[in-house]
Amino acid sequence: MMSGDYHFVERILAGKIGYLGQEDLVVEDLEWYPHAKFKGVFQKNMVKGDTNGGKFSCHLVKIEDGFEIGDHIHEGRWELHEVVGGTGLGYMAGRKIVYEPGVTVVVPDSVEHKIVANRGDVYILAKFIPALI
Repeated sequence: MMSGDYHFVERILAGKIGYLGQEDLVVEDLEWYPHAKFKGVFQKNMVKGDTNGGKFSCHLVKIEDGFEIGDHIHEGRWELHEVVGGTGLGYMAGRKIVYEPGVTVVVPDSVEHKIVANRGDVYILAKFIPALI
């Protein structure tokens, strides 16, 4: 059980992903994958492009306290961050953004950005158009 402002993360983890014509997936049952490049960062691939012709993907991302998703870009993709737990800082195109529950950030195609978890773990729903994977 998480404490503090992580109640929505708990609800997401306990929830399901419904697909037309196939069995629902339980989010908690999905594997946490370590990020290939950034230590202390993990993601659950909730919706993958192979389910929708590559149009979009959705990932629950966990950035552990003291770690970050360093500067990076996604060429050819827009990204939407919905902060669902924890508090940290985001940086995009010279702008500093407080990442806390309820904040939504639109990251345009090919714009450099990063997220730092400096006050506990940070959880975001990251949605990519077109799909990341």
